[in-house]
Amino acid sequence: MAKKVLEILTETMFYVLMSFLRQERCGIEIAEFVEQKTAGRVRMGPGTLYTILAKFEEEGLISEIRVEGRKRTYRITARGIEAYHEEISRLRACINDAESEGEI
Repeated sequence: MAKKVLEILTETMFYVLMSFLRQERCGIEIAEFVEQKTAGRVRMGPGTLYTILAKFEEEGLISEIRVEGRKRTYRITARGIEAYHEEISRLRACINDAESEGEI
């Protein structure tokens, strides 16, 4: 069976989507959100960030809403919110499976 595009999000992708839940953001705001939210555990360079944003826009998870010079601002779409919640469900199932095996 063929895998759906973005069926499983990387950790960085997950946090990028999370950054849009409360407000629209530009690239630098997204990077700052992710670094603060994860206390520096997840860091991404501009190449990674803009690759993710391009893929998310291509897949309809976010949409560009404003361009001011080189600054581009995005917002999450209904499809993006759905993908975010699907990933939370997947992660919860992984945690439940691990917990059912007990601690080592």
